Amino acid sequence: MADGRRAVIAGVATSDYPNLPDMSEYQVHAQAAERALADAGLTFDDIDGYATVGFFPMYAVQLSEYLRLQPHWFDETNFGGASFEVLVEHAARAVEAGACDTVLVTYGSVQLSAMGRRLGTGGRGPAPSGPAAFDQLWGNTLVGSYALAARRHMHEFGTTSEQLAEIAVTMRTHAAFNPHAQYRDPITVHDVLGSRMIAEPLHMLDCCVISDGGGACVVTTEERARDLPKPPIHVLGAAHAMTHHMNVSAMPDMTVTAAARSGPLAFAHAGLTPADVDTAQLYDSFTITVLLTLEDLGFCGKGEGGAFVEGGRLRFDGALPTNTDGGGLSACHPGMRGMFLIVEAVRQLRGEAGATQVPDAKVAVAHGTGGMLSTGATLLLGTERP
Repeated sequence: MADGRRAVIAGVATSDYPNLPDMSEYQVHAQAAERALADAGLTFDDIDGYATVGFFPMYAVQLSEYLRLQPHWFDETNFGGASFEVLVEHAARAVEAGACDTVLVTYGSVQLSAMGRRLGTGGRGPAPSGPAAFDQLWGNTLVGSYALAARRHMHEFGTTSEQLAEIAVTMRTHAAFNPHAQYRDPITVHDVLGSRMIAEPLHMLDCCVISDGGGACVVTTEERARDLPKPPIHVLGAAHAMTHHMNVSAMPDMTVTAAARSGPLAFAHAGLTPADVDTAQLYDSFTITVLLTLEDLGFCGKGEGGAFVEGGRLRFDGALPTNTDGGGLSACHPGMRGMFLIVEAVRQLRGEAGATQVPDAKVAVAHGTGGMLSTGATLLLGTERP
């Protein structure tokens, strides 16, 4: 840390979502960036660091040109759905090391609209390559990989489909208060269990939505943030880890994710424990993702996640308010949802979360999950630094 510099998040925003048929991916990035900078009281001229991730070479350079940035610090680390927690971790460390002063981190996707365009030409993507080809050879899919983890957890610990459905119901409860959410109509456990089976035991309502959308945040120094309009949110601790690549068959234990490694490291860096967390923003690609993450971050013991999520515990008015914007299960999931977790965590800590605001929230965790439950990145954010 150079001269005692501390990194804070000074601005956050999302783009419009969930359906943006008239916007390009770059335009989604730009809209989110403009809003996050306005939230921070800054302009593009204040930015000397930039981070993003995409599916093309030199993506951060291309976006910088589009946004008319000329930063001297870049990052485009691709860690799957956990990418944006990693990028904020890297940005915070760069700011604290004095490599740059103010970093803009952006995300944008038009996955939903692009799917519609691809359907008109057959909808086929590229053939799998590398290690991913081995699992797909036998007909496994992304949903199938998560279904294997869910079935294994059920086998080992007696977890039920009803318990997984509780998670989907809670996310929909939160989405009802989010005017931008993709789905807002209330659902019940019965509705989840009655929805179409996608990959047994995961039903359609156990799976995230597919959306357009994006978000952005601004990381700067605590000293700089004193002159800015919004209260700074401190990056208290951060870590990331992986367990395997894209083959769920290579997962050392199908009931344990990378959160079991990144979580303890991030909590140790922050000098905190799960008991200190007021709100959790957890990657919810599927209901099983949330349950495994809760266990692996230490909110309950391994195998206890099913009972832990019962009784409204994850509701905004429960013991551990989780995904208070409606999450990827109901609000928005454009392919990589990690940035949305950060935005909602910051809004909660600022007291800006509206009807699902957690009273007097001081510490939030944002945890991203990527690949086939293979990567994880944990951020601990707070209103005060130790």
